[in-house]
Amino acid sequence: MASNGIRVHGEILIPLGEIQLSYVRAGGPGGQNVNKVASKAVLRFNLRDSPSLPEPARQRALTRLASRLTSAGELVLTSAAYRTQPRNRAAVLERLRALLAAAVRAPRPRTRTRPSRAAEERRLAAKRARAEIKRARCIPLD
Repeated sequence: MASNGIRVHGEILIPLGEIQLSYVRAGGPGGQNVNKVASKAVLRFNLRDSPSLPEPARQRALTRLASRLTSAGELVLTSAAYRTQPRNRAAVLERLRALLAAAVRAPRPRTRTRPSRAAEERRLAAKRARAEIKRARCIPLD
């Protein structure tokens, strides 16, 4: 993660200006500070309208992250794992980087392969055996 943005994958860099960070009160136990300190980090990133992502990468990310997007095309992530704002901020930025890096990665092209002759023979032998089992169940009507 650079100071001017988040390096997602190769040459894809998301400027920090495209990311909205806010802080809210974290739930759970926390003693006297729990109702006073807003340490939970909430990150919003508009994936649909981001100019930083190339179009093929954006389409892959929109498809893969569709269930996590709001109706406006925003990705919302939170982190309340730590008790301080800076650590939660770093954690949520790292989660965004990892999520986008996995989503924009192009799929590896499939290498066509053929089953070996032995594998085909095993498959056909298994089919013949299964057919014989089913044929043996049949009750002749003579």
